[in-house]
Amino acid sequence: MNLTRRDFVQMSAAGLGSAALGKLSLNASAVAKGVRFRVGVTDWNLRQTAKLESVALSKKLGFDGVQISIGRKMELNDKALQQSFLAESKRVGQPLASLCLDILHVNGLKSDPLGQRWTAESIPIAKAMGIKVILLPFFGKWALQTQAEMDFVGDALKEIAPTAEKAGVILGLEDTISARNNVRIMERSKSPAVLTYYDVGNSTQNGFDIIEEIRWLGRKRICEVHLKDNPSYMGQGKINFKAVVEALSDIGFDQWAHLETVAPSGSIDDDMKKNLGFIRGVIAQTN
Repeated sequence: MNLTRRDFVQMSAAGLGSAALGKLSLNASAVAKGVRFRVGVTDWNLRQTAKLESVALSKKLGFDGVQISIGRKMELNDKALQQSFLAESKRVGQPLASLCLDILHVNGLKSDPLGQRWTAESIPIAKAMGIKVILLPFFGKWALQTQAEMDFVGDALKEIAPTAEKAGVILGLEDTISARNNVRIMERSKSPAVLTYYDVGNSTQNGFDIIEEIRWLGRKRICEVHLKDNPSYMGQGKINFKAVVEALSDIGFDQWAHLETVAPSGSIDDDMKKNLGFIRGVIAQTN
């Protein structure tokens, strides 16, 4: 079946989260007026990378869902572990929002053949778990530096993306390059299954105008968002989160926005609650 970008995004918007949970209503803080996204958290910032404990902890701290890691050794290739996550998600009542293909920190997609293999192998994992977004990271020595590297990624994804399309899975590009360069990779892949995973912290640190980029990308080219202003608490650093939330609201962004925030005090629980309370407050003010 051939999907248009519009069809694919609409399908993904309808299916985000754990299959075991079925359709979930939006959190009350995200349904009023313009703000339509839910607020999740990354398992690695909970210091629970690829661990079942991340599900219950994210729920306890008040998040709407959790983004889980596939693991530096592709641990989630284990079907028993997949089922354990689904069972825990159902037990706690907490959606598994998306996956991070963190093994790309070991074997980068821009040049390592294993990166292409892991990307391809992550798709059936996501499908089995009812998860619709896989984050593809490009950082450190695997950061995209040249046009040739970006072209290579676009060509590699052109080969892999048809499988993602058939599975109803989106491959999200998270990196240190501009929104426009991300879109060039998306266009080179020639697939609606390749979108931008927008990180306001990374883009700010790399000198980009995040409000302009969010508005330029629009809802249809962003699969999910990371919110952070590390090493500061949100609201105490460089980023104007009121402007960020307003921009996301204005473009109709209705997917997941995950806190990828560090813990300045050393207490995960206290600092995550503080950052979550801050962003909830911004959302309330925006509504």
